[in-house]
Formats: sequence, C-alpha cells, structure tokens
Amino acid sequence: MSIFKAACVQMRSGTEPAANIAAASELIRAAAGQGAEFIATPEMTNLLDIRPGMARAKVRREAEDESLPKLRALAAELGVTLLIGSLAIALEEDERFTNRSFLIGPDGALLARYDKIHMFDVEVGDGQTYRESRAYRPGEAAVLAQTPFARLGLTICYDVRFAHLYRRLAQAGAEVLTIPAAFTRVTGAAHWHVLVRARAIETGSFVIAPAQGGKHEDGRETFGHSLIVSPWGEVLAEAGGAEPGIILADIDMGDVAKARARIPSLGNERDFPLTEY
Repeated sequence: MSIFKAACVQMRSGTEPAANIAAASELIRAAAGQGAEFIATPEMTNLLDIRPGMARAKVRREAEDESLPKLRALAAELGVTLLIGSLAIALEEDERFTNRSFLIGPDGALLARYDKIHMFDVEVGDGQTYRESRAYRPGEAAVLAQTPFARLGLTICYDVRFAHLYRRLAQAGAEVLTIPAAFTRVTGAAHWHVLVRARAIETGSFVIAPAQGGKHEDGRETFGHSLIVSPWGEVLAEAGGAEPGIILADIDMGDVAKARARIPSLGNERDFPLTEY
C-alpha cells in the first residue's frame, strides 16, 4: 500500500497503569474513527513515575502485564496496526525494568519488540535529575519490522540524539522511523523539532513521533508537540502544545524514494580514517 493514514496519540500518562491504558484506548479509538490505519502512542504509555521505587509495585513481566493484552485486543477490534511507544516491563533476570516498544498487527499479533538502547542519564536544569539506567536495563539490538504499509525502524526518545542508529536502520531498509518520546519541557523546547526533522532529512525517511505532554503526577513536565515529518523534513502534522489528543497525516511511501533520489546520502557514505595532530 503506497498511501496510508498515520496517527500520533499524545498523552499525559500518570502513576496508575489502568487509568493510562483507558486514556490511551480512548484516543486510539478516536484516531481509528478518523481513518488512521497506523497509530502510535508515546513512550511510557502505561506508567510515568520517576519517583525512586514508586513504580516497583505496578510494573509486571510481559507475560503478566495487563496492558498489553488489552491493547492487542483493541488493535484487532479496530483492525489497525498499533505501535505502543513503550511500556515499563519487569525482567526475570534483572532487578531493573526494560523500556519496551511493542508493534501490534491489525489481527492483534505481536510483530516486533524493541528495548530502548540509550538510557537518559542527564541533568537538564529543570530541577530533576534523570538516571534511567538505575531503573531500566538498556537494550542491545536495533529493530527493523515489516508492516502492511512499510518497513519500520523502532527507536525510543533519547535514541533520537544518536544519529548513527537511524542511519543504520535506514541503510538496512527502514522507510518509516518511530520515535515515541517523553521529552522534558526544557530539552524539548530547545531540541525536539530540530532532532526529529534531522533524523528524517538525513535518512530520507518518514518520522512518526508521538509524545507525552504536560505536568505529570510524579512532578515531571514533558514537552508534547507530537510530530509527523516527511522524508524531505516537512512537518506534516504537529500537536500544537502539550495537551493530550491526536494528530493525523497521510503517508505517501513514494515520497521516500523521491527524497532519497534527490539526496542519495545513504549510498554516498564513505569510510574514512581519523588523523590526529
């Protein structure tokens, strides 16, 4: 299928998974009702709680998690391809959690999983100190997945600052890159649009970037401004601020080939040595 309608769900996830999944489901239904065939939710769809130790009692292993079966059933009911930007998932072999994306087909089948590779260990000047690696184990592999519409390269939030990941995904065949996020208000205002558009331009790919937005129950404030960007770097749709809601755009897969033909940088790359003086 060369043209399909994509949607980003923008959320303000709180500290109760059941309430978050109910809110996500309502917005997913709204997007499907407006014709979206591919719908993406943001990072930490099921739980956003950075307070030390507070998430422990609410996070489950994948086989025991109640959010995922509900979302799989919803995708099958609506007949849509659904990217759950990420869920907090407990691990058997590690005391830490994993920050995991799930790609669900229109029949409810799990098509792919991706564990966030790059951990958000930073101090951005907003009064919070972020040490994602204390609570989450980083992933070890990039993920490319086939959907009925396109080949997707799956990434999450802080990954967007590591351009080589996106280049590798595009060179392996990704045509659409997903960047579900919970960008802080400070870093989002400074860098979100530039980074998302750069990843689209340098790979000649569509980028679908659903985001968290607003002041959360745990005290964190996220930027919002979910984006859908074309392979030429054009913003096709944007959430106007931080409020929960949906954005939609028509994705013409022919635009990927056009952008890559105009600027064939994926094929022009050369290896080179580094000389120090």
